[in-house]
Amino acid sequence: MSAIDMTTNIESTMNINVMYFASLADEAHCQQETVSVQQDTSLTELYEQLSQKHRFGRSQSELRVAVNDYFAKWTDQINDGDSVVFITPVAGG
Repeated sequence: MSAIDMTTNIESTMNINVMYFASLADEAHCQQETVSVQQDTSLTELYEQLSQKHRFGRSQSELRVAVNDYFAKWTDQINDGDSVVFITPVAGG
């Protein structure tokens, strides 16, 4: 791979810090990880990739998502260096 190819490849990816809580942390066997994904990866695609990697038992429709400490829509864009949290339902009582 030439230096130009390596630069292009690096520029086309972004690092996302993902934090897990509750059952997702148990299934991932960690509370956070940094993942490298393609520049145009959506939140939905990110969860699908991580769900396959960790074999999550919850579908996206059961979760909320937050980006950089703010609730987000699944259609919101993510950027290099963002922190993403997938939030499982919480029972009250």
